[in-house]
Order: sequence, then C-alpha cells, then structure tokens
Amino acid sequence: MKIAVVDPGSGNLASVQRALERVVAEQGLDAEIRVTTQAADVLAADRIVLPGQGAFAACRRGLDALPGMVEALQSRVIEDRKPFLGICVGMQLMAERGLEHGVTPGLGWIEGEIAPMDPRDEAGHKLPLPQMGWNALHAEQPDHPLLAGVAPGAHAYFVHSYALSGGKPAELLASARYGAPVAAIVGRDNLAGTQFHVEKSSLVGLRILANFLRWTP
Repeated sequence: MKIAVVDPGSGNLASVQRALERVVAEQGLDAEIRVTTQAADVLAADRIVLPGQGAFAACRRGLDALPGMVEALQSRVIEDRKPFLGICVGMQLMAERGLEHGVTPGLGWIEGEIAPMDPRDEAGHKLPLPQMGWNALHAEQPDHPLLAGVAPGAHAYFVHSYALSGGKPAELLASARYGAPVAAIVGRDNLAGTQFHVEKSSLVGLRILANFLRWTP
C-alpha cells in the first residue's frame, strides 16, 4: 500500500507521518508512507491524506503552487476513487469555498462553505475562539467504517475558528458541540475529512486512522 501525505506548505506533517507509521506498525500493514509535494506520488498512491492548518486561503494557495497537484487529486480521488482523508483545513478544502480572508474556492467535493463560527453559550454569551481543546464526538452515521470501534462520546482534539456551514446532512458522519453543532467528520463515497486533528487525538485518532487504512469504499 502506498500512502501519499500531501504537503501544501502547512499542517502537522511530521505528526501525521508518525501517527500513520504507528498505525501501520500496530496493524501489521505493508505500507509505504511518503510526505510529498509531487503530483506523481499522488497519482501512484493507494490512499491519500491531506493535512492542513492555518487559514483556508493560504492552504489553497499552497496546494495550487504545487505543479499538477490539484489535477492529480481530482484524477486519483474523484475519478479513480482512491480513499482520501482530509485533516483540519485539509477537510475544509473539500468544501465548495472558504470565507476566511475573502472568498476562496475549495475543491468542491462536498456541499457547503467554510464560514466563521459564532459560538454562544445557553445565555447567549460568546464563547472564545478558536474552539480549542477536547470535544465529544456524536456519530451521525455510527455504522460508517471510519467510526468502527469509536465509543459514543469519545473525545477528539479541535483547534479552529471556521467550520462547515450549509453542508449536506447525508455527508455528515459525526458532529461535536461548541455552543452549536459543529461538523466534526464529513464524507461520501471514498472521501472523508475530520475537522479535528486525528494525529493529536490520542487513541481515538489512531483508531480513525487505522479504520481509514483498512477502509475499502
């Protein structure tokens, strides 16, 4: 199995690589993990991971700056239907557009846009941003293979101030709550994305990564 971890110039690449290496070792998988900026590596990959952190627009510019990368992702993920996992802003880039620092087109793989959050408590007082820390996951589609072995109410680690808005209910796999519901895991067909950092989410994150590496959509 060839796993391509795309480097768009942002993201916890070393942490993602280490988490994947741990899962591969623990699961006894025969896999090669390559952090890459090369479209050719994506075209040869069996599974593709896109991490990202920071601003949506900057991550999109970083992706666009890699020659042939967007086209390779479209070919391998959408046309060849290879399993794809977006992490944090990598998940956000799956949407139609982002509204951070202007309007920036996304990859358009799922419905909705990445909009600023306005979280409030029950009394209507604003909650601090970014949403930072551990939040419980609520499975919207508990039978999805990525959620196998993830206990109800399991916690994952979030750091973000923008979130998916206007998404399609059928593409929401799990949610969290920060004042209001927040899209935590999205997906359809061979696509999946986590708003939280799987590589920082302890055993829950490792379980989701293991599920992703064994996923046969």
